[in-house]
Amino acid sequence: MSGYKIKSLQERKAKELGVIIKSSESKNKKIDVLDKKGNKLASIGGVKKDGRFYGDYATFIEEKGLKFANERRRLYLKRHSKYPKKKPDGSFTNSMYSDKILW
Repeated sequence: MSGYKIKSLQERKAKELGVIIKSSESKNKKIDVLDKKGNKLASIGGVKKDGRFYGDYATFIEEKGLKFANERRRLYLKRHSKYPKKKPDGSFTNSMYSDKILW
């Protein structure tokens, strides 16, 4: 289990998407995304080799302020814009859940 503490902003964003989030059961991810029935849809958020979590929007707001967080968000979304957001079957990709929940 990752031990990542989910932020209230992330909970609100997940609710808007109609999904449930919880700390990931994988040691290499921060959050598991579940549908309303509890079926796992995705695992999002990275963990560094040393066990620390990569930053995300809510964490940056808490630790470094809104201005810094907004710039990191802009750069993250630009860097990840090339990744597909939907799978061929129409379901969302891990990248889309990361964009919408973590950023």
